[in-house]
Amino acid sequence: KFGVDANTESFTGHAMALQTTDNYLTRPAIETMECIKTYVYSLERYGTSPYLYPVYGLGGLPEGFSRLCAIHGGTFMLAQPVDELLFNDEGVAWGIRCGNQMAKARLIIGEPSYFPPEKCIATTQVVRSICFLSAPVPNTNEAESCQIIIPGRQVNRENDIYVCCVSNSHQVCPRGLFIAIVSTTVETEDPIAEVQPGIDLLGPVVERFDAVAQCYAPQDNGEADRCFISKSLNAESHFQDLSADVLSLYERVTGEQLDMTINADTTEEEY
Repeated sequence: KFGVDANTESFTGHAMALQTTDNYLTRPAIETMECIKTYVYSLERYGTSPYLYPVYGLGGLPEGFSRLCAIHGGTFMLAQPVDELLFNDEGVAWGIRCGNQMAKARLIIGEPSYFPPEKCIATTQVVRSICFLSAPVPNTNEAESCQIIIPGRQVNRENDIYVCCVSNSHQVCPRGLFIAIVSTTVETEDPIAEVQPGIDLLGPVVERFDAVAQCYAPQDNGEADRCFISKSLNAESHFQDLSADVLSLYERVTGEQLDMTINADTTEEEY
């Protein structure tokens, strides 16, 4: 008979397999094994970390998309608020209005805040604390960036607490400063207190900003009204659920699953 202690179980399940709660313990083990396999492969491939983070912050992702989209004939209306979504008499979306400008489309893709309230349902709330630090997070070997996952069971919670720290090496802040974000799913009437176990790991904090955000999910799949809505960003710092939502969105829009079976080691010439 073989087994692991509770701490090892939490580490492999939450820090490696990136499970957000302990519900995975009642599911087939192969699902968690595949997640751990992905973690180990990524760690071997990229060196000191299994994660990739874009230089200049997450804004680099939409910037990369906009450049690629422009190459394929896309048109952009930058710094334009969406004042109104336009629907026909059957309730099908056909465009948007920005001031006195209008853009027509066969479908509309966006996150919940762009759409009428009746098209979304409220789900959970997320609390985030953004902290400016003058030194790396203690006990991380002076790491310029790190991710810490505190399993919920270790702090008497259902949901994990996430700590993400980035620095000048990512071109997101001046040299000598570090930005740490502590987040979790709200479970009590005092959400700020819920992130305290993560705050306690940061050492001295120069400045701190707290916020609680309501999360939403689409009311339906978008096939009828041509409004394809993503879910709100949750508390995860590794964006695994967000990535799964993007894949779901792709399938809802195109009607087919995105092929993710390509070997990451395949070169462009081989592909």
